[in-house]
Amino acid sequence: MKTPAEQFAYITRTVDVTLPEGALLEQLGRGTPLRVKLGVDPTAPDVTLGWAVVFDLLRRFQEMGHTAVLILGDFTAQVGDPSGKIATRKRLSDDEVNGYVDACLPTITSLLLEERLEIRRNSEWLGTMDMADVLEMTAQVTVAKLMDREDFATRWQNEEPISLIEFMYPLLQATDSVAINADVEIGGNDQLLNLLMGRILQERAGQTPQSVATVPLLVGTDGSAKMSQSLGNYISVRDDADEMFGKTMSIPDELIPQWLRLASGGTPDEVEAVTRGLSDGTVHPGDAKRDVARRIVDRYWGDGAGLQAESAFDRLFREKAAPEDIPEVTLSDDDEIWLPSAIVDAGLASSNSEARRLIAQGAVRIDEDRVSGETVHRSDLVGRTVQVGKRRFVRFVEER
Repeated sequence: MKTPAEQFAYITRTVDVTLPEGALLEQLGRGTPLRVKLGVDPTAPDVTLGWAVVFDLLRRFQEMGHTAVLILGDFTAQVGDPSGKIATRKRLSDDEVNGYVDACLPTITSLLLEERLEIRRNSEWLGTMDMADVLEMTAQVTVAKLMDREDFATRWQNEEPISLIEFMYPLLQATDSVAINADVEIGGNDQLLNLLMGRILQERAGQTPQSVATVPLLVGTDGSAKMSQSLGNYISVRDDADEMFGKTMSIPDELIPQWLRLASGGTPDEVEAVTRGLSDGTVHPGDAKRDVARRIVDRYWGDGAGLQAESAFDRLFREKAAPEDIPEVTLSDDDEIWLPSAIVDAGLASSNSEARRLIAQGAVRIDEDRVSGETVHRSDLVGRTVQVGKRRFVRFVEER
């Protein structure tokens, strides 16, 4: 059984801020299971390595015997979180949000423990509020308090519009904490002010205010912006092992310590040693990046998968050879094949528009020949290997 200090050190290995100072350690010292809240707004269909950082934190709480309360923001996702935004977000429909929930929830739950997991939708309480409830909620906080937020203050100074519904978002998220009586709330560090708002509303409701813990935002593969599906600079936890390894190898060297710490489960001592070695030249960036890539692949595909993905990577990039096991896809009977559709059907692109863009960019090859047109004769595809980008391959075959 870990002591409170050992629990704290293990749980917070990726955490950058806990507030109030010392509160979480004191809570752990009481020896009773905590209700640890994580609210997620389903606004995209996939789960990225960046999003997985906070699920990893929630799981560590579970491993120490605490209850994870996962709040699916099916109501708040339709409002739109203004955190870090420079303009009002487009509102999502109920159907869009529920589609995203259905798409990503199985992946999210696979990252957590089945036991000590409570899943709630905040439409349970937010969707049933009447005007009197809303007015009571808004009476708890002043506009001046909301304007303490840097994103709101910046937009106000720049004379950018701020809708009233955006002012409501922090209050709605805080109401979630009251509804489930959270002891702790976790999130990305862009959520800190939203999380602290939960403390205010809990205190006004006569509850003991939650402590809060935040994790840094994982920088995406482009090396500049936070990992985001909308920016395309992400790795999905559902990417196959070879794709995951190859994409990780593409990150800039300066991201290695952060990815080792946040994405691959590196211990504080390991992160410190690699950071020091990269600085003084005793650690080669390529070797460190390979280690991070192997760890990430092992994490999502099982022990040993990282080494296999590394071998496939070397075969492709060092030996300039196609993978040994190329998936086969049956070709339609049409004499003329519209290549974008065939690429989508083979799983090499998510949409016809993406496939057409890849063809226009010269990223599609049939065997070694770059494709320039969108229509090809069937005989030119049967038995041939189609390559999209650097790591995606498929071989088209006759129907058996």
